[in-house]
Amino acid sequence: MKTPLQIGVTGGIGSGKSIVCAVFASLGIPVYAADERAKWLTEHDPILKADIQRVLGPNAYDALGHYNRAWVASQVFADPALLTALNSVIHPRVLADTAAWVNEQADKPYVVKEAALMKAAGSGNSLDKVIVVQAPVALRIERIRKRDPQRSEAEIQQIIDRQISDDERLQLANYVIENDESQLLLPQIIRLHNDFLQQASN
Repeated sequence: MKTPLQIGVTGGIGSGKSIVCAVFASLGIPVYAADERAKWLTEHDPILKADIQRVLGPNAYDALGHYNRAWVASQVFADPALLTALNSVIHPRVLADTAAWVNEQADKPYVVKEAALMKAAGSGNSLDKVIVVQAPVALRIERIRKRDPQRSEAEIQQIIDRQISDDERLQLANYVIENDESQLLLPQIIRLHNDFLQQASN
């Protein structure tokens, strides 16, 4: 069975990767939002829920069975080993979920996977190409403050500092989309869309 070309889209917080993915979606391309999907799976996947409780104990879920996100965050924030253990149960379920999703899109020329964390195409993953969405840090901070007014500039800077650097991210990139408000976004995306259609038909 032929599987579609798999394109990863990544970028730092506030870079606009979700907007880029929304444009791909409007072009009829299926988009898998890994971070959103991981959240959904932590609530609804019985295997994953059991694994998370094994790692973190019963407090990981409240009495109604909802994922206790704030409590979990407080536990793993200062404990890198615990975070690694948590990720090691979440990632395989997300990977299995992604693989099943890709198989459902077999009739599509390509699919897009959006994730904050990503490895270069082909390094232990099924991605064919990676797009990095870029924007200057000052602009990213301004965007996040607009959509999330309760966050302070210092908090946003901390989140940016915890993510991998722009330089590290660029090393993953097969393509770069500049979302710096000085270049039009749409033509950059359409150009890549046509390129991927061409690659898929070869």
